[in-house]
Amino acid sequence: MSGDELTASEAAGTAGPESGHLVAGQSYPCEACGASVEFKPGTSTLKCPYCGHEQAVAAVAREVREHPIAELLTLPDKPRAAVLGAARAFVCPGCGARTETDDLSARCQFCATALVADPELTERVVPEGVVPFGLDRAAARERLREWTSSRWFAPSSLKKVTEAETFKGSYLPHWTYDSATVSSYRGARGEHYYTTETRDGEEVQVRHTRWYNVSGTVARDFDDVLVAGTVHVDTKRLDKLTPWPLDEARPFQPEYLAGFQTVRYDVEPEDGLETAKQRMAVAIEADCRQDIGGDEQRVHSVATQYDQVTFKLLLLPVWFLTYLHAGKPWQVMLNARTGEVVGKRPYSGVKITAAVVVLLAVVAAVVAVVQLR
Repeated sequence: MSGDELTASEAAGTAGPESGHLVAGQSYPCEACGASVEFKPGTSTLKCPYCGHEQAVAAVAREVREHPIAELLTLPDKPRAAVLGAARAFVCPGCGARTETDDLSARCQFCATALVADPELTERVVPEGVVPFGLDRAAARERLREWTSSRWFAPSSLKKVTEAETFKGSYLPHWTYDSATVSSYRGARGEHYYTTETRDGEEVQVRHTRWYNVSGTVARDFDDVLVAGTVHVDTKRLDKLTPWPLDEARPFQPEYLAGFQTVRYDVEPEDGLETAKQRMAVAIEADCRQDIGGDEQRVHSVATQYDQVTFKLLLLPVWFLTYLHAGKPWQVMLNARTGEVVGKRPYSGVKITAAVVVLLAVVAAVVAVVQLR
């Protein structure tokens, strides 16, 4: 055996500490020509990028299901490359080369074979479902054109953007949480009343507020509270891609990942639950205020009990685009299911200046008319 060859145990990542991050990358051969096939967005098929042959993703009988939060206590710890400070190395079944990555799916850096890892081997929590890519590269590029051409105060040249400098499709991990909640609150209800007062010789109505201490209980069931499972993408921008059609999630099958990057989660489910509770708290406080009633409300304290808490890990599809304008890169994210676009864009100083000049001219004209009356 030559120094570059790997034993089966090494390829599976079981040869010892020095090679514990090696993962046998799985690929899916074309039934027609033998090349590796990739998932075709908007379908349930795998397509060969060479001969065009399509083959169906095998159907599974199971459904996407929720997991009790207590199940986390029973899960075994698994080695995480991110924790140990070293990326895993995919072993390509096509050419035998190693591709270092911390992703669940990637491409061989030598032969471009679409590689997918088995999350059962390395992940503490395995993806329960995946919302497959619905928009292909061409459709995403068209949405980019529509988005750039509809930007207010954008340079006219921006409308000519037709190609992204970089164009990558990625599945991003997200946690979802369900919970039945009962919340006890203490607060105050404000009711307005009016008195007549004399000011500067004139009688005016003055509004006052009378406050009453109140307490009560509200209940709400939460379903699929979504929390990003990665810190490598700006969460605020990622949240703007919502809503996601989570009802279109399919049971996880690695075939859906073929041809796309899949980011591993680095936000643990326990931490994600705390973020989910913060999001639930916003809705719960709104329920408290509605229950308090009156003209104004104050919420002093809220104590919430969480029951029947469940979670699951979903993979959601995003196109990442970077286009060049005036020699500067601009980044955009696109919901690969709904087409929602979020990103940065340039502004035209000339158009903004012209708009300000027009506005000032209109204001001056209105003032002149008023003065003539």
